[in-house]
Amino acid sequence: MRTTISLRLLAAGALTAALSACGGVSHPSSAATGATSPSRAATARAEAPGVSKVIVFMVENHSLSEMRAGMPKTYAFARQHSYATDYSAIRHPSLPNYIAIAAGSTLGIADDANPSAHRLKGTNVFRQAKQRGRSSKVYADAMPHPCTLTNHGEYAVRHNPWAYFVRDRVACRRHDVPATRLAHDAAAGTLPDVGFVIPDVMHDAHDGTLAQADRWISRRITTLTAGPDWTSGRLAIVVTADEDDTHHGNKVLTVVATHGQRPRVVRRPLDHYSLSGFLSEVIGAKPLRHAKTAPSLAKAFGVEVS
Repeated sequence: MRTTISLRLLAAGALTAALSACGGVSHPSSAATGATSPSRAATARAEAPGVSKVIVFMVENHSLSEMRAGMPKTYAFARQHSYATDYSAIRHPSLPNYIAIAAGSTLGIADDANPSAHRLKGTNVFRQAKQRGRSSKVYADAMPHPCTLTNHGEYAVRHNPWAYFVRDRVACRRHDVPATRLAHDAAAGTLPDVGFVIPDVMHDAHDGTLAQADRWISRRITTLTAGPDWTSGRLAIVVTADEDDTHHGNKVLTVVATHGQRPRVVRRPLDHYSLSGFLSEVIGAKPLRHAKTAPSLAKAFGVEVS
């Protein structure tokens, strides 16, 4: 009986093959139908590495509407990937927002004073990275030497959060570096697991224009997206602003981009504590302080963390 069934199956298979060759049987391919087979989709998801690195670009003192209108290249990048329309800074002025991103709290800071006035000792995402064997780096534009603790020309120390944590000074002097190092690290695939790119006061639109900020940031985004960290899918690029111009409810444009993602507009309320939590999550650490209860940026943007 088994032999008879096998022979019948073989005969049926041969007939089907013959009909197919003559055009008698049509099997539309996934390319023809525009569909991807379930097995291929599952394989693609399994092969996706997930984000293990994040680079944050900071803009100064401009709102969501101002950034969309005044930064066309950056906004085009946002539309190609993902951006939020209800993302808020924490307060005014600048420094508390940078500390909030780095530490999940403003740590009581309400001004823009130098590190000598705010000798912070609490933990932060930079220290979290080191404790977990991960890397962190700040690329600060116009900074004369690593971890400069005072203003110098167009470099503003209040925009460089690592400089405020006194127990991290050794690491800061090693890894808080001038922005000229960014291109090398991007090309070599050695970007940090947690990184900040801090433009100087002309390139961040504090003293300069949004058009200047747009050119400076978009050029460096182009550098990042040409590198292996981006093309492998490991890197997330974030663009946000520390605060708005005090006239738009502190809503700022925030972009979260990964390689190959589908464009989306995120309307869920988020803030700098959400970003702080994302930085911790990328390095496998628990969110700090207020970031523990902040809405998840990764979930809102559909970002898979490895």
